[in-house]
Amino acid sequence: MSSQEAEALRRRSSDYMQTFEFHMSRGMYALAIFDLEQAAQLYVKARLLEEGVAYPRTHSIRRLLELLAGVKGDERLKKVVKEYAVELKLLEEAYISSRYVASEFSEEEVTKVKRAVEEIMKYV
Repeated sequence: MSSQEAEALRRRSSDYMQTFEFHMSRGMYALAIFDLEQAAQLYVKARLLEEGVAYPRTHSIRRLLELLAGVKGDERLKKVVKEYAVELKLLEEAYISSRYVASEFSEEEVTKVKRAVEEIMKYV
């Protein structure tokens, strides 16, 4: 995998963060949390590529983060993933529900998940 692909994933991640802001400003919380999921997933996949690892074909942000933590031998990242387990589960539910089930999310839930995503991205 190339550094170009990693950079493309990072740009797309940033684009999803911008659409997150758009959806939040309009009270579209289900779409906003989906944007967060996509932003986080693409960001972690970019980091895996930068570590020389071809990312698995999965949409599980927890699985991707656990893989990255293992590759890096990063105990701090493992701790952060455990700390935000509930928020990460909500992200995964947002991905699934965006395609198969009409789920709603509150502004409070989305805001908590955003804080978790920002914190995790610091460690990644």
